[in-house]
Amino acid sequence: MKQKNIEIYNILDATHPNAGCELNYGDPFQLLVAVILSAQCTDKRVNEVTKELFKVASTPKEIASLDRAKLEQIIFPCGFYHNKAKSLQEMAQSVVEKGYVPDNMDELLTLKGVGRKTANVIMAEAFGKPAIAVDTHVFRVSNRIGLVNTDTPEQTEFALKKEFNEDMWSHLHHLLIFQGRYVCKSQKPNCTECKLQDMCKYYGEKR
Repeated sequence: MKQKNIEIYNILDATHPNAGCELNYGDPFQLLVAVILSAQCTDKRVNEVTKELFKVASTPKEIASLDRAKLEQIIFPCGFYHNKAKSLQEMAQSVVEKGYVPDNMDELLTLKGVGRKTANVIMAEAFGKPAIAVDTHVFRVSNRIGLVNTDTPEQTEFALKKEFNEDMWSHLHHLLIFQGRYVCKSQKPNCTECKLQDMCKYYGEKR
């Protein structure tokens, strides 16, 4: 592992000591629901919605059989509620048929509505397995810093796995998310407050 990457990891870890999953859930299935709802929506909003949703339906069977209009009404604040309601119910039905939430990538990807990002979150958060889930923050920040030079989230996932030790993967995912949320923002990155200035590709080019 490159010394520079170790330094970047340590700086991010010191910058974001509380980095971790901010979604509220009670079991792997509920985390699946929350992650699907979190697409283009804040975790804070998702937590508000799932708090109400899980009062009405919290199991695979309950979500799968919930009236679609009722489900859409509840998850409306998360945006894209038509598509998300469809994905939630298809995923829930897949879990009902399987009988459990899988703990590995191949099986998780057989669930309808579940892609690599969601599968990686479930593996890391629900089952404690090494994984890197690449959302918009992870993709943007890792490329901006210069950790990777990739064009897609999937390329980013595999490139980061090559650059960092396996035992760092899951926490690195959270560190990059927090960096993207609170420092290296999409439109206005706060470079003056960033501790990675001397190592950042973006800052070096801008300067």
